[in-house]
Amino acid sequence: MSEQRTAAAGEMETAYGFRDVGQGEKQGLVNEVFHKVARRYDVMNDLMSAGLHRLWKDGMVAWLNPPRRDGWRVLDVAGGTGDVAFRIVEASHRHAHATVLDINGSMLGVGRERAEKRGLAGNVDFIEANAESLPFADETFDAYTIAFGIRNVPRIDVALSEAFRVLKPGGRLLCLEFSEVEMPLLDRVYDEWSFKAIPRIGKAVTGDGEPYSYLVESIRKFPNQKAFEAMIEAAGFERVAFRNYSGGIAALHSGWKL
Repeated sequence: MSEQRTAAAGEMETAYGFRDVGQGEKQGLVNEVFHKVARRYDVMNDLMSAGLHRLWKDGMVAWLNPPRRDGWRVLDVAGGTGDVAFRIVEASHRHAHATVLDINGSMLGVGRERAEKRGLAGNVDFIEANAESLPFADETFDAYTIAFGIRNVPRIDVALSEAFRVLKPGGRLLCLEFSEVEMPLLDRVYDEWSFKAIPRIGKAVTGDGEPYSYLVESIRKFPNQKAFEAMIEAAGFERVAFRNYSGGIAALHSGWKL
């Protein structure tokens, strides 16, 4: 269903799935989705990816390769439940410090609870704020990560510019996102699974299928690999590259602030 994808970041600002909404309305609607699914967020990702998101996130952390030294800082945006941040901290042998930023308080509440249970409260802090207006000084972080969150940000170009601003020189952006399937036949199978199975399973598991319908549609609206790569370059990043996972169901994008 690639013909429904946007070609420019600005088109995402008023796209709530396949619906066009008014200027400034998208963020509130997206917030409601994540208030509803916060407690079942991992289940949601398992449904959306058939469990593969765990392997993709491991690949993301491996490509990031966080150093095993104190003082290295990563900002994980739209990562409220802490899933990616915890993996990064553990990969650094608990030397790295992760700041998890999310606009949704329900997601952050889940993350704080999990950090306490894992004994990671000293390695991870949680901040409620908007990816389009980061409450940090210039050149604060060594890395910026975002997994399955950038497509929910209304003004993607602004978020990418903010990522560039808060990174130190030599800092790195890594963005994992559902993308455009590039394998013949797999795209049709994936469409059938996404549009027919996922909302029904979501309703059975959580009692509400509507958030899952939005999330499936938002994947199809998001710019494809090459278009998003161009957006990262436009924000000022260099050595921009991406890796496809599972035939393009997801793509991991990388860029450097040089």
